Amino acid sequence: MTTDTAGRQFWDDEADRFDDEPDHGLRDPQVRDAWAIRLRSWLPEAPSDVLDLGCGTGSLALLAALDGHRVTAVDRSERMIARARAKLAGTGAQAVVGDATLPPVGSRRFDVVLVRHVLWALPDPAAALRGWTRLLRPGGRLVLVEGRWGTVSPAGIAADILARLAASLGGSTTIHQLGPHPELWGREVADERYAAVVRPAPPQRHTEVVDVHLILLRGREVLLARRAGTGYADGLLHAPSGHLEDGEDVRAGMIRETAEEIGIDLAPHELEAAVVMQHRSPDGRPRIGWFFTARLAPGAEPANREPDKCSELGWYPLDDLPQDMVAYCRAGLDAFRAGVPFLTHLHESGDLIAYDAAGVDRAVPLAAPVVPGSPI
Repeated sequence: MTTDTAGRQFWDDEADRFDDEPDHGLRDPQVRDAWAIRLRSWLPEAPSDVLDLGCGTGSLALLAALDGHRVTAVDRSERMIARARAKLAGTGAQAVVGDATLPPVGSRRFDVVLVRHVLWALPDPAAALRGWTRLLRPGGRLVLVEGRWGTVSPAGIAADILARLAASLGGSTTIHQLGPHPELWGREVADERYAAVVRPAPPQRHTEVVDVHLILLRGREVLLARRAGTGYADGLLHAPSGHLEDGEDVRAGMIRETAEEIGIDLAPHELEAAVVMQHRSPDGRPRIGWFFTARLAPGAEPANREPDKCSELGWYPLDDLPQDMVAYCRAGLDAFRAGVPFLTHLHESGDLIAYDAAGVDRAVPLAAPVVPGSPI
């Protein structure tokens, strides 16, 4: 039996007696009213869309639904969900079987993600928080009811630890201590119990560096430069390239970089866009690369104008490229040779910056070749 299966079996077995705990079943009117008052203070005004993850038998989901919220309740235990569906019947709320870390719901759909006594038991709480944040609409909030229970062998997650984890989401976190309020538990308690209301920072627009790369051709040879002194991919071959400057278009940037790096002045009509690639480096930094082709004019000769960044220039057979290249550049040249104009090249953590013929090929074409074979 796998750990995941064993976990589901445990909660299936617990379903029949789960509501015996006063704060689980909320059978006592005073306990139920105490939780209803607290929940109203944590949730936005109704109606809002509330996702209750690890909902158990649906007691908190029911309170939210009765207050006019649109509720989706998720639990991995089929027997828990069966009981939740019975409780929620007639409220319009949905109860579905699913894992709290990968719930079967869409992203950016909810105003609130409500989670009680789940985060502490997950193997990677920080990843769970990031995942739950992606379920929220802009301006949404996480409501996390947690604690540190017991004195001999305490279990749970302390409020200060949860607050540190939530800090990585930006925004704000408010901790509400619940232990001193016996009306929530049906008895006096001595351990730490609390709710954290986390309002993550709004998602940032996706931004990427834009860089340009020159595929300078001399017959069936291509010019490559060996990087040196840059701190990134030094010793490897790469096409003449650089980042766009503020306000610059990609063609103007390519013309500027070509002059700065190899001393050749190109006119706009001499450049042809060949490949556009979305790339991610092994350390997770994204960028968009534009690869332009140009042919070496008769009598022109490239010169190394940036010896502090480049140890040598050389011509290499386009059909037999060297192995000691930056993988990103090699992917662009391979795409050009294959006539593939658009692709992604997204490294995973641990990948090499250098091209590795025996490694995983991260290049994924996004369009079929316009003309089979090499375009030159």
